[in-house]
Order: sequence, then C-alpha cells, then structure tokens
Amino acid sequence: MGAGLIKRRAETATHARLKRLALLWAQGQGYSACAVEVSLPQCRYRADIAAYRPESKGPGSTAIFECKQAFADLRRDNCCSAKTRERLQTVHRRRLVLEKHLRVHYPSLRVADSLFPEFDSHDFAAIEHRNYARVLRELNALQNRLYDCTKFEKLLGYGCANLFFLVLPNELFRASEIPLGWGALVESNGLLALACQPVWQENAAENRLRILQRIAAAGTRALNRHLEITFEEIVSTRAHSYLYHSKTAPTDEYGRQKPLTPS
Repeated sequence: MGAGLIKRRAETATHARLKRLALLWAQGQGYSACAVEVSLPQCRYRADIAAYRPESKGPGSTAIFECKQAFADLRRDNCCSAKTRERLQTVHRRRLVLEKHLRVHYPSLRVADSLFPEFDSHDFAAIEHRNYARVLRELNALQNRLYDCTKFEKLLGYGCANLFFLVLPNELFRASEIPLGWGALVESNGLLALACQPVWQENAAENRLRILQRIAAAGTRALNRHLEITFEEIVSTRAHSYLYHSKTAPTDEYGRQKPLTPS
C-alpha cells in the first residue's frame, strides 16, 4: 500500500510540474487569465489548464493545455474516430464470417431458445475458438476506445477554445502522436519549447467569454482553498446578509422591501 501511495505521489508531482510550466509559458505568451482544472462549456470535459489572452480590439483569445506524463495517458484520449470506426466495421465483418462458418462446422453449438430454428442463438464460446476469441477482444477494445478515448478530437469539435496544446516531457514527444490540430509544448531543461504549431480554431465571442467566466470561477475556488474558506461559511455569510437586509432595507411605496442588489 505504501509503495502504491509513493508511486501515485510521484506521478502527481510530474503532472503538477508540467502544469506549472504550462502556466508560466501561457502567461509569457500574454495569457494573463489562467486557471487549472477548469470545467469546459458545451461538454463533459475538464481542462488541465484554460487560459485567456485579452486584446485591445476584439473578444480576446483562449487556449487549453492538456498535460500528459505517460504514453498510456496520452493514447487514452487520442483516438481518431474515423479510423477507429473503419477498423470496427472490418472486425465486425470478420466476426460475421467466422460465426457463419462456425455454425456450419459446429451445429452442436446451437441453443434452442426461440420458437423458430433460424432464430436460435449459438454458444460460440463453448469451443474456445482462438481466432474468434481474438476478434471479440478487438471488437470490444475498439468499441470502448471509440466511446471513451476521443477527448482530444471532441474538444476540437466542440469549439471550446481557439488553440489547443499538449504539454509533454521530452521523452514522450512523437510528432506522429500529436492529434490533428493540436500543438505540442515539450519540456526541455526546465522550460517548455513549442515543438508543434497548433491550428487556430475560430469560434464565437460568447464561447470565449464562457471560458473566461469558467477561469474566474476556478480561480475563485482555488483562492478559497488557499484561504480555507468553506462552502458552509459562504452560505452562512449569505444568510446573514439577507437577514440584515430584511431588517434595514428601505421599502417602496407599497411597503415592499427593495432588493439587496439592483434587479
């Protein structure tokens, strides 16, 4: 158990170092509003780092940084759905061909579980056919990958930001592993270097404002943790403010209290 805890701490330390370097790099590039662990709009994902760069003219620009410390971590989110679906269809066809031949060569596998023989199922697992078992394993892996491992592709498709960066240790960088449209920042001598240029993703001004709001909210949560401000204290302060307001607030011509804040 102790060894497992030490290992997790080492992995967390590596990830934390990459996030710190990404924060430094982003601010050096003019992204003056940054936060870690930011929930992204329009999707279920959370970014390691989200950043906003203000501009004198226009709504500014946004960037998302994803830090990866191991190949398994990187490849888990880096699935190309088009290629995976194509392979899935090929494997599915292979499964149908195998089942067709197995029904002919092993009629004893039929399970009489329907009113009509042509609709009976077959227990293909009973003979432990090696090729069939391999096809089933690949089919299952492809389906799971298509469902769970397309984060990089989906973030681009959802239009969550204008620029997307992977942040990697030097030994992890492979140009072929960088998802389409993403940039790569590679750690070298304690700093990050741009190893792959990202492709600018145009999105609406309101999307950039939403990211800025999420950055502000995440920053407030981090500040609360640093100052040890709890949610219960916030609720208590809110209740106290309304109680004080109910006793001191002026009323309108109908005797109703005016709101605490402008409506």
